[in-house]
Amino acid sequence: MAGCPVIKAEVKCGGIVIKDEWPGYHLDLFTYPAHYSGDLECVYLPHGIIMDRTERLARNIMDDLGAHDIVVLCVLKGGYQFCADLVECIKALSRNSDTSLLMRVDFIRLKSYLNDKSTEDLHIVGAEDLSVLRGKNVLIVEAIVDTGKTMSALLKHVETFRPKMVKVAGLLVKRVEDGVGILPDYVGFEIPNRFVVGYALDYNEYFRDLNHICVISERGKMKYRI
Repeated sequence: MAGCPVIKAEVKCGGIVIKDEWPGYHLDLFTYPAHYSGDLECVYLPHGIIMDRTERLARNIMDDLGAHDIVVLCVLKGGYQFCADLVECIKALSRNSDTSLLMRVDFIRLKSYLNDKSTEDLHIVGAEDLSVLRGKNVLIVEAIVDTGKTMSALLKHVETFRPKMVKVAGLLVKRVEDGVGILPDYVGFEIPNRFVVGYALDYNEYFRDLNHICVISERGKMKYRI
């Protein structure tokens, strides 16, 4: 993968840029649940690559925030696996470091998708009282940022509780034409505008049980459409 011309490190967002022409890996090279046979186009990011990148992000976060106590705000549902793995990596680094990062984890749920389209109708569940964030250093953990509109709305809401500092960790940033320029402080991968599932990312609540991040097929979209 390191030698592939369509994947490169990119300084502008701190993430690994996956170029538009990246076709992904053939499904036969990996194991995945048999009940999704025919529903996927390719394995876009294998689980091992995701874990390695998450460990690197944890190191970056420790370097920046290691002297602070933080509240990790996990954005559900899609962010739960990334958040869990990121927190575990930070805990492991803390155990083996002179710097110990005290973390509290809270949860918030956002919903703005219908099938494979992002909508203007944003629902924030669990955000009524985030007074615990007042005066705290907050790390928002999100699985994917595309247009940035959802993240922008969430940041505005979080700021009303007057935290001391807010940082955002995003596993994926999707390149879209109508983006508003909201980028996470810590980015795993920048990907083309393709609808991906797996690693807790869903399509109408399916595919969360898939370890790899994959591109859903048109058959999969039709099969699970609501």
